[in-house]
Amino acid sequence: MNLAFSHRSFANEQADEVDNNEKLEFFGDSVLGLVVSEYLVTALPGKTEGDMAKIKSHVVSEEILAEIGRILRLDNFILIGKGEEYSGGRSKKALIADAMEAIIGAYYLDSGFKAVRTFIRNLLIPQINMVLEDRHKKDYKTLLQEYVQKRFRSYPRYRIVHRKGPDHNRTFWIEVAIGKRTYGPGTGKNKKEAEQQAAGIAYKALVERQKSRRH
Repeated sequence: MNLAFSHRSFANEQADEVDNNEKLEFFGDSVLGLVVSEYLVTALPGKTEGDMAKIKSHVVSEEILAEIGRILRLDNFILIGKGEEYSGGRSKKALIADAMEAIIGAYYLDSGFKAVRTFIRNLLIPQINMVLEDRHKKDYKTLLQEYVQKRFRSYPRYRIVHRKGPDHNRTFWIEVAIGKRTYGPGTGKNKKEAEQQAAGIAYKALVERQKSRRH
């Protein structure tokens, strides 16, 4: 199990040859996908393949895995290199989510499928229920792209309007353009977060405008 916590940056800095968690992460990603797919097919027979794909995409996303990893306090135990530590790596979503997948892979190898299935279901069924009840955090970039493609037959265009701070603690301001209109800016500690926020602003504005035209 210790190998599941060993990030590549840590392994690279060791004098003796030390392996990293990337193979376990690769394996754990497959185990995670299988367990979630199995649950959706057996527990939600009335859902279409498209509905299940959207639910699965949300609950196995980097965002959700990192959120669960923080609840489990994985960020306190991940082994990372000094350079990665200095650049704020311990709090990076991708790093925590990857460790979460590596732990799932290690759990399977140590305890077998039944045990890891129970572990994954305990963590993710509440997240699945939040999606079913529409209480989950929305992927506004995807929602906006689907809306704009369907309604305007075009694509959102994102643009950085400002950035501030050193590399390890930078904030981005990003706008999104749809046709001749611009929405935002959204802000975030990385481009992805800022784009999500800008997309949320645009999507809510477009949907609200469409509703007002109906009345």
